[in-house]
Amino acid sequence: MKQPVNIYDAKTQLSRLVDQAASGEDVVIARAGKPVARLTRLTRQPKKRRLGLLDGQFKVPDDFNAPLPDDIQAAFEGGL
Repeated sequence: MKQPVNIYDAKTQLSRLVDQAASGEDVVIARAGKPVARLTRLTRQPKKRRLGLLDGQFKVPDDFNAPLPDDIQAAFEGGL
């Protein structure tokens, strides 16, 4: 970590300091020479996935995995 940045300098160089933080470097901001804040990169929090959200809302037909009729299969394979 580098030397703390004075709060006045931080205000005038905010864009550069944000770029430094975004690249992974922590920036310490000081008031009267005493560290008071840290500017750091944020990481995305993965969304929690809720399993079973549609449980019981629909039914898969019994013939779901049955072969397609010949004419439809031919259309998929370019045999029309």
